[in-house]
Amino acid sequence: QVQLVESGGGLVQAGGSLRLSCVASGRTNAMGWFRQAPGKEREFVASFIRSTGLTRYADSVKGRFTISRDNAKNTVYLQMNNLKPEDTAVYYCNADQNSWGQGTQVTVSS
Repeated sequence: QVQLVESGGGLVQAGGSLRLSCVASGRTNAMGWFRQAPGKEREFVASFIRSTGLTRYADSVKGRFTISRDNAKNTVYLQMNNLKPEDTAVYYCNADQNSWGQGTQVTVSS
């Protein structure tokens, strides 16, 4: 397992943008983002596979969110544009399906 540290959350108005960052303590292959809103289960948001370069998105964020990574820095980013109140959640970074970050709060006001 690797240690993951997220940053970049905050409060933004609807239609605004935020960029989340997640730094891993070591090399990873699959890195992704999940989110959990109050009273709801944690859900998949986006992922990026280092070995193939493939990305995948939840339907609810396609066209608005972009995942990218800097392999030299062991960092994955989530650029979130045109944010909606329903995007409000704690966002968690995941690496290789067995490491989780502590989460960063994203709040979108209407």
